[in-house]
Amino acid sequence: MENQENKNQNNQGKNRQDLKRPKKLIDEGPKFNYFWVYAIILLFVMMFFGNLSFFQENVKESSMTALRDMLSKNDVEKIVVVTAAEKSAEVYLKESALNKPEYKDVAKTRFGGINKGPQYTLTVASNDAFDKFITDFYKDKPQLEVVTVKYEIRQDWLRDVFPWVLPLLLIAGLWIFMLRRAGGGIGGAGGNIFNIGKSKAILFDRDEKINITFGDVAGLDEAKVEVQEIVNFLKNPKKYTALGGKIPKGALLIGPPGTGKTLIAKAMAGEAQVPFFSISGSDFVEMFVGVGASRVRDLFRQAREKAPCIIFIDEIDAIGRARGKNLIQGNDERENTLNQLLVEMDGFSSEKGVIIVAATNRPDVLDTALLRPGRFDRQISIDKPDLSGREQIFKVHLKTIKLSETVDVYKLAALTPGFVGADIANICNEAALIAARNDKTAVDMQDFHDAIDRAIGGLEKKNKLISPEEKKIIAYHEAGHAVAGWFLENAHPLLKVSIIPRGVAALGYAQYLPKEKYIEREEEMLDRMCMTLGGRAAEKLVFNKISTGAQNDLDHVTKVAYAMVSVFGMNDKVGNVSFYDMQNQNTFNKPFSEATSRMIDEESRGIIEKQYLRAQELLKDKRKELDALANLLLEKEVLFKDDLERLIGKRPFDKGDDETTTNPPDASAENVEGQYTVSINTDVTNSIVENHKA
Repeated sequence: MENQENKNQNNQGKNRQDLKRPKKLIDEGPKFNYFWVYAIILLFVMMFFGNLSFFQENVKESSMTALRDMLSKNDVEKIVVVTAAEKSAEVYLKESALNKPEYKDVAKTRFGGINKGPQYTLTVASNDAFDKFITDFYKDKPQLEVVTVKYEIRQDWLRDVFPWVLPLLLIAGLWIFMLRRAGGGIGGAGGNIFNIGKSKAILFDRDEKINITFGDVAGLDEAKVEVQEIVNFLKNPKKYTALGGKIPKGALLIGPPGTGKTLIAKAMAGEAQVPFFSISGSDFVEMFVGVGASRVRDLFRQAREKAPCIIFIDEIDAIGRARGKNLIQGNDERENTLNQLLVEMDGFSSEKGVIIVAATNRPDVLDTALLRPGRFDRQISIDKPDLSGREQIFKVHLKTIKLSETVDVYKLAALTPGFVGADIANICNEAALIAARNDKTAVDMQDFHDAIDRAIGGLEKKNKLISPEEKKIIAYHEAGHAVAGWFLENAHPLLKVSIIPRGVAALGYAQYLPKEKYIEREEEMLDRMCMTLGGRAAEKLVFNKISTGAQNDLDHVTKVAYAMVSVFGMNDKVGNVSFYDMQNQNTFNKPFSEATSRMIDEESRGIIEKQYLRAQELLKDKRKELDALANLLLEKEVLFKDDLERLIGKRPFDKGDDETTTNPPDASAENVEGQYTVSINTDVTNSIVENHKA
């Protein structure tokens, strides 16, 4: 018997594996809206009182001539003259006359019963005219029995009431529609106006099976250790409480977009096997005063009932921004919501097992009270993955892709510096799509190279027509970047240079492969500034003119120069000071004087000008290499490191141990006319891939 029960439990667990949504969302199905019931009842009431006879009578239109004929045959029992919006006469026939063939159309009601009248109706001009008609008729035929004529005044109350009832119904309908739009359905969670303060959190209960585990999270080993400790506490709290320890009440996941913060939270829900409440910070924000705070209270009330459990708040900066920054003094609903959140987080004991996990990519804007111990005790930093982390992430995403034997996962990781998990997932999917588009049976390295180019530079512009003169300027611009970087010791090693148009407005493509570093020296930053200015220096040297193509290069070097002077303290005249405003507290006032501001401007311009002259001198000395590279670019449009080594020799500073610059198959032969290229320089100062448009 016990084995049978275990078997049933296993079958039930297996059936739940495909569930990815909360149980309550699947079982309930579409809810019935009772407003339709009220509308139908109202319609029947209006029809009953407004036109009751519609269900009982079978009335035909008639005329004065036909009425004269019916009176002559003595078939009329009575006539009722009705005074309303229009005067009419209702003719009632005798029951004996209904058996005659000429009255068979009006003998029965619409439902088959005996039609007791009226059977006919006709329009009359006035009461006096109808009286005269009846009097004259019986004066000519005195032998006939005189028919009774009655006069009634009827009020059409539906026609009188409807003009002022309709606007009220329209106003009520508009109000209900606005409440539904504002509250996600009237009341949001419950579909009722009184449920508008209820929490919108989605509950994943113990019975729900979430198919994401820590095995699906790669490249975040340190963060997984921190999060797994929280999960272990919920599974086995005595292990920690026996030694007097307390689990942190809250954990804040901090990291750039796409690094896997929400993925770790999903893995927690899949591993913890405890109730898991998931909600976005924006779900607390409403146009109605007090709704956000009410939803916070309701969320924590549900959490206490389900304890031990986890509450996950994604994008908490939507409600957790620092207070007092609102320029318009008044009742700030977001601040009220934050105040309630602070009270709830510090208002329950950690022994109850309610743990809050939140995620944000803007920790600098959060309120300091939210970050203090007792609320978010533990802050888990999730950085962009390094080479090893990217390799692990690639392995996770490549499990479902049919790969060729030529695919080297390590090389793919080396080719994607600065990429996060979301970028890598996108590259893997894009490579599979490119392979399918080319009718391949497996995804090879060339597909991944094309996918990386697509992710970095954008879509190739095959219909972009560039004049030979502009193409020559672009070729020399990109050759200037490549040659300057080739002969500068601290510049990033060149991986690829192209003049194929890509993206929206970029015309050149110089891709570099930075080393995995976390700090930079002054000479390294200066060498990369010189390399970035090599494009404009080449234009000036060859054509004695400059173009707008260097706009992105100038933007990059300007930011680096100002950072060197005002943030990193790399200027002797300004000194070892830093005016970096991490908390954005100096929005309206500079933290330095006008004289210091003028000094920063002058020193920054001096650094840029010095590196520009340095790039010009370097390209003058290497003019032969510059011309050769530009001409080869005009011929092939895409060049790799191997092409440059054959053309101008090996780079003086390479150690010869880099395997990532090998040409992809047939890549050097790519020569598609009229395509659009991007100019890319990978900068590890801020660990991002920036586009430098030629």
